[in-house]
Amino acid sequence: MQREEKQLDSALEAIIMRVNDLKTSIAAMIFKLEHEYETLNWPNFLDNFALISGHLTSLSKILGHDKAPNLRNLTVLPLRLSPEKDDDLLRLTEGRIPTFAHDLVPDYLRTKLEPQAEQKMMQLEAKAATVNMDTSHKQLTQYTKVISHVWDIANKAREEWESEAGARATQPPSSNATDTAALLAAVYLGKGLKSDSMQMVQSGVNSVTNSMMVGRPGGQQQTQGQGPMGNQPMGQMNKAPSAIKTNIKAASQIHPYR
Repeated sequence: MQREEKQLDSALEAIIMRVNDLKTSIAAMIFKLEHEYETLNWPNFLDNFALISGHLTSLSKILGHDKAPNLRNLTVLPLRLSPEKDDDLLRLTEGRIPTFAHDLVPDYLRTKLEPQAEQKMMQLEAKAATVNMDTSHKQLTQYTKVISHVWDIANKAREEWESEAGARATQPPSSNATDTAALLAAVYLGKGLKSDSMQMVQSGVNSVTNSMMVGRPGGQQQTQGQGPMGNQPMGQMNKAPSAIKTNIKAASQIHPYR
């Protein structure tokens, strides 16, 4: 009896530790879902879910161990029921159960499911019993194919995303932020431009404007001494030199009737 009691105590202590770890993980996950839902991403959610799954697996291993006592053969009985507030019970249950009264004992010491849940489970079991074995195998095979197809799509999308992210990370930059900011400041604010440079730009603009006005019909004529030919008269300013010699005669000399 003493050996069995020691094994029971050690098993209960290990179970309580695992249950506390599981409870802490579930509370942390609920806190993130309620308060950090804007910044919570899918990988962090999967990490929390994997942590909870790991605690459940450890708890199942402890319960299924050979040296662990069979808790199904044990019965929990209340030693004292009181409608008054119990501080020790409140501390042990972390403020959830203030009293251990007659109306709370059936709920907290229940060894079966609640009546509504039990009725729902019976309906599902009856529905599953009416399904033919071949039909169930076909449905299971089809469900497995669908899950495998979705898994392949998710893996392909992840590989494409990782390859695109790696390509973007290895691509050299095509611009310089400092030069771009300096260029924008020079264009919009004139920052970095000296007075000499502005005068050179203004003189270049004036020369281009004067060259465009030369020979324009109806426009302003260029004054003497400002054109590209120096101080030549206006009649000879735009006349191109000719290399062909011509002999112009009067019209009276070539009249056919004289």
